[in-house]
Amino acid sequence: MLLKRQRIPAVLPKNNSTSVIPVFLDVVTINLADRPSCIRIPTSRTASFEASLLLFILEILLKVMATPEPYESSKESSGFNDRTSAASSPDSFSIDGIIGTSQAMQQVYQLTDQVAKSDASVLLLGETGTGKELIANAIHQISRRHNGPFVKVNCGALSEGLLESELFGHVKGSFTGAVSNRTGRFEAAHSGTIFLDEINSTTLQLQVKLLRVLQEREFERVGDTQTISIDTRVIAASNRDLMDEVREGRFREDVYWRLNVVPIEIPPLRDRREDIRELVTFFLNQYNEAYDRYVVHVSQNVLDTLQQYHWPGNVRELQNYVERAVVMATGDEFTRELLPPSVLGNAPEPVRARGGKTLELTDINSMLVKRGLQDLNPADGNLHAKLVESLERELIHQVLIACGGTQTKAAAMLGINRNTLHKKIRELELDKDESA
Repeated sequence: MLLKRQRIPAVLPKNNSTSVIPVFLDVVTINLADRPSCIRIPTSRTASFEASLLLFILEILLKVMATPEPYESSKESSGFNDRTSAASSPDSFSIDGIIGTSQAMQQVYQLTDQVAKSDASVLLLGETGTGKELIANAIHQISRRHNGPFVKVNCGALSEGLLESELFGHVKGSFTGAVSNRTGRFEAAHSGTIFLDEINSTTLQLQVKLLRVLQEREFERVGDTQTISIDTRVIAASNRDLMDEVREGRFREDVYWRLNVVPIEIPPLRDRREDIRELVTFFLNQYNEAYDRYVVHVSQNVLDTLQQYHWPGNVRELQNYVERAVVMATGDEFTRELLPPSVLGNAPEPVRARGGKTLELTDINSMLVKRGLQDLNPADGNLHAKLVESLERELIHQVLIACGGTQTKAAAMLGINRNTLHKKIRELELDKDESA
């Protein structure tokens, strides 16, 4: 049993009187059977806290011993809870560690519960910051493999050569720097689950080797001829539409169909705005605890502003803003002034495709080049200069607008010298636009 105590000054009214008694509210977290319970115990300035706490613990123990059901059910111990009560739907679910009760998340929870019962490959789709890793971990924790390892690999963080060695391992002397044998992540995840994040960033050559693992559950380490067999479940995630990647020739179709046995699409935060209040409360509690702060009040205009924001960074972006507010708050209230300018409406809306999907920077670059090939004449031999100059001109123009025309700030944002910026403005004739 673990106890944690925090004292908060407060007042309580006397019985049948308008006067008050100075007290402290002792906020105690009691971790009983791995389930934390929070209680506020009012004690006077002179009363013994230990005596009040002892009475409280005895009361809890008596209730537990009088309850015929076990304290922790099998569903709770697996990480998956069925929220059935008079106030909730019989089909309402939740997953420990994942916040949100919206209808969009309910569908994710149900799919997660269903797919966890099998060993089928799962493809998690969703924008950056939606919580794909949390869902992958939940699938592992409520599956029969929960006693095995859960191994995470960010495929986008490593080059092709390093990623191959990371996934499959290597033997001593297989390449420069291979001074000893190394076990790969697939082998390390034997009897458990491997989570391949940003699978869309892998090369076509590496995808050939991934296909064999997905089909045969066997591979060789880099530089070795001995075949290694594994029993590992594969969960992959992508922040792009993999079928679009297949059409563009950047992803193998056979690998796609091997991964896409059960797809689960995680909704962006803008499609589950009803969860924002609950998420804010969760992150406030988390960072109040982490930084020993007491920011417990949220003004209504903050919630209104958060509801209206488009959330390109999804839950991760919201988490960052709440953490910033806890750190920067001078009192106990989360006010609108603690939000960044982008949330307050001083930043442009994200560029979206026709279907409403937010376009990534690489998608915009691809569209720009394709449009340039259509509108410009490649036979002139200066296609590179025209495209780069056009993009550079627009970039400097937009940064100047964002900085209110202050060249010093614009140069700092662009990461160039102020004299270089001034020269660029003249070369690109942006000074004529300003004078006009």
